[in-house]
Amino acid sequence: MSEADALPARIRNLFRTTAFKLSFAYLVVFATFAFLALGYVAWNASRVLDDQMVSTIEAEINGLSEQYKAGGLRRLISVVERRAGEPGASLYLVTTAAGERVVGNVGALADGTLAQPGQTEAAYARSGQSDVLDRHAILQVFVLPGGFRLVVGRDVEERDRLRSIIATTFGSSVALVVILGVVGGWFVASRVLRRVDAMTETTRRIMAGDLDGRLAVAGNGDELDRLASNLNEMLERIGELMRGLREVSDNIAHDLKTPLTRLRNRADEALHGADTPEQLRAAMEGVIEESDGLIRVFNALLMIARLEAGNAQEIMARFDLGLVAQEVGELYEALASDRGMELAIEAPEGLMIRGNRELVGQALANLIDNAVKYGGAGGTVRVTAEERGSGIAVIVSDNGPGIPEDARGRVLGRFVRLEEARSLPGFGLGLSLINAVVRLHQGALALEDNRPGLRVVMTLPA
Repeated sequence: MSEADALPARIRNLFRTTAFKLSFAYLVVFATFAFLALGYVAWNASRVLDDQMVSTIEAEINGLSEQYKAGGLRRLISVVERRAGEPGASLYLVTTAAGERVVGNVGALADGTLAQPGQTEAAYARSGQSDVLDRHAILQVFVLPGGFRLVVGRDVEERDRLRSIIATTFGSSVALVVILGVVGGWFVASRVLRRVDAMTETTRRIMAGDLDGRLAVAGNGDELDRLASNLNEMLERIGELMRGLREVSDNIAHDLKTPLTRLRNRADEALHGADTPEQLRAAMEGVIEESDGLIRVFNALLMIARLEAGNAQEIMARFDLGLVAQEVGELYEALASDRGMELAIEAPEGLMIRGNRELVGQALANLIDNAVKYGGAGGTVRVTAEERGSGIAVIVSDNGPGIPEDARGRVLGRFVRLEEARSLPGFGLGLSLINAVVRLHQGALALEDNRPGLRVVMTLPA
């Protein structure tokens, strides 16, 4: 796409963004509010000004009425003539019953004005000016004895000027609100669109194979930051699973090669080297033993994959972790005794957790089996269960060679065995299975120094 085509596409994308739509919606709401507020102010100001004019006219009428009562028509004409000569917006007019002008500063009125006693707004022309009715005023028509008419009013030029100023200000304010709203919406939407485009570009690189790519986090804690952080955690988890898959593939290729070779050799030996039924039977038993070992390995791999996928969440229930620790420990008392070791269990009942009883029991069995296997003759394997904060901790400790601190994170992987343990049977899946069970239960697994030996702390939420 050329740069000339990319700009309209970018503008269209900008208009489609949620940020721009929200900004536009807020703009409409605020503009409507501003329109109503300014309209109310303009209407109220005009009404107040009209009320002031009417009050002034009524005060003038009352004053002139007093003059008329005190001195009659002659005095009224004299007062009107004097007031009409003063500068200002006040209007005065005295006419005969036929509508002929007697005195005042009003030269002409719109037809029919004098025939309607009371308040009205009409066009007029000032005395001494042209008869073109180019002005407007609020007028009060008062009928005097003998049919004479007294007209008192106020020119509305100031009111109209005020309305014009308010209308101009009103239009400018609404236009300014709209312009600022559009610019602000454009600015906000552009910032959001830039971040979304950057996230989109990163996801494309990830889909293309760059599994180490991560979404940028601005650090301001907004919703896009929270989304990016959650996606990065998801990508990190996917990366771990992919690395684990590659490691499993490599480990299967290397670590299972030896037992498969032994299996093949024993089968070949049974086929070609067995001269008696007893030799054939011994060879076949060896083949079956190797096959059972391989089956256990694949079962363990399938179990770890199932646990890491979270497929055992549906079989969670409350159970007593202390009681499970006692039961599993009792199963290994005979094995520990045969190896000249002491197995001590300190797990009170009533330590309730929610989880999968079988999986937790399998993890405990693996821990105790490792402790008995690597603990060394004459040592003590201690199994302890206790409350720790908001969780239940099961501690399995032994007096064996332990695990170096720099290798404690590595041994949790699949098929990882230290050099000291390669002379003993096993495939290096025990701790990996335990770690998968702990992660399924959202717990924590810690390998510590028992001085001497290894101390494994498995903490599960209560």
